[in-house]
Amino acid sequence: MKMIDLRRVVIGTIALLIIAVQIVAAQKIEIVAEIDVTPGNVAVSKDGRIFMTVHPLRKSNVQLVEIVNKNTLVPFPNASWNKAPGSGYDVINTPLGMVVDANNVLWVIDVGNMVKEPFQPKLLAFQVETGELVYRYDFPSNVAAKGTFVQDLVVDTENKFVYLADIGVGKFNPAIVVLDYANNISRRFEAAPSLKAENVEMIIDGESQIFQGKPLRVGINPIHLSADNETIFYGAMSGKTIYKLPAKLFRSGAPDAEIVENIKKFGNKTPSDGGTIDQKGNIYFTNVGNHSIDRLTPDGKIEVIAKDDKLLQFPDNIRFGSDGYIYVAVNQLNKTPAWTSDKKDNGKPPYYIVRIKVNEVGVWGR
Repeated sequence: MKMIDLRRVVIGTIALLIIAVQIVAAQKIEIVAEIDVTPGNVAVSKDGRIFMTVHPLRKSNVQLVEIVNKNTLVPFPNASWNKAPGSGYDVINTPLGMVVDANNVLWVIDVGNMVKEPFQPKLLAFQVETGELVYRYDFPSNVAAKGTFVQDLVVDTENKFVYLADIGVGKFNPAIVVLDYANNISRRFEAAPSLKAENVEMIIDGESQIFQGKPLRVGINPIHLSADNETIFYGAMSGKTIYKLPAKLFRSGAPDAEIVENIKKFGNKTPSDGGTIDQKGNIYFTNVGNHSIDRLTPDGKIEVIAKDDKLLQFPDNIRFGSDGYIYVAVNQLNKTPAWTSDKKDNGKPPYYIVRIKVNEVGVWGR
């Protein structure tokens, strides 16, 4: 009888400790925005302005916005660029990935699909202070064709290169898209098997995820670049591995075979969506199945930074601010009709932008 009581005490103590850990983790999460519109990605400028793309799986009357006073969305850079998706050449049609670089320039990729007549994917760069368009690149069809899904990016302002992750959908293979924006030269690299999805399930709240009626299997997403611009890291959304390769091979125009030979395993992860990297080389990723933000250290250790079943209900992407915080877009993406077997949107607003103090320094353009 005493032994049974002792077990009950031990079990109760453990349960209390688990609850305590969850509370501590939850307290680290601060709500930055609480909105009815579904965030795709978030990015933060050097002066603390917060920008958001609207996820194309839940469209709104705007596509790229600045968040003001927690729940006010202001079209960025102006209303003209935010006209109805598919309505023109100079419209942001299907934005998703975006990042602020070292020059306080906001880069955003417009996939151009999910509209009646798809457009070629394009990359846009706006000066944060003025909203001026300072760079535009319309990808040629042999690099990023209509209907593919280029949806994450990192920017190297020192060498003037952009590296983008194309998850590959339908007939398209997953790829790294590389842009030398000083010379307006781009290429598509899809030769590495590691760009493709692993045969790994994404399980959220006990359910194996499907997409458009099929088991979810998504390739490269996201992509990272080290602080010294020399190492590219990536992994499949449907995968448990992070790989690395030398960025100089892309900068020098190395052939595909040489690049494949130089890809190495860097570490492990869980099925995830977005991520970022800090100056020490820690890689942060969204552990969507655990409702958490995890961190992979350079020595291969995985740490849970924060966990919350409500505030991190499908964390989509992560970006650093200049304040020691990481900012996370949370959108319940797994509850959209494209993901649910009953074709019903089970998402329940509000959706969130949250931030978490990590006491590390991020890298602009990542």
